[in-house]
Amino acid sequence: MATIAKHIFSASTNGRGIKVAATATPGTLIHTADTTALDEITAYVTNTDVADRSVTFEMGGTTSPNDHLTLIVPAGETSLVIPALILTGGVALRAYASTANVLVVFGYVNRITA
Repeated sequence: MATIAKHIFSASTNGRGIKVAATATPGTLIHTADTTALDEITAYVTNTDVADRSVTFEMGGTTSPNDHLTLIVPAGETSLVIPALILTGGVALRAYASTANVLVVFGYVNRITA
């Protein structure tokens, strides 16, 4: 029977948000997936700027468009950007933004093991 355990992002300090400093690939590290379990990732991005900003998540690689998930986050808002997508095999979830240090990533991982 499978078990599910909730975890904070591996790059987070005590569950706090991760500021996206990168503006190009490779992005700021958000989470490194478990090597054998399935990591179901849920992420939100807060835009602290006065202008809409884009964020690109690199889902396990840096190849565009295969590994990229790109969204616009409205100014002053928080958006659900990754709604329970799966990573595994020790791959990295990274993010870069159109402007450095104005987007903050929050979220968690449901680690599913057999």
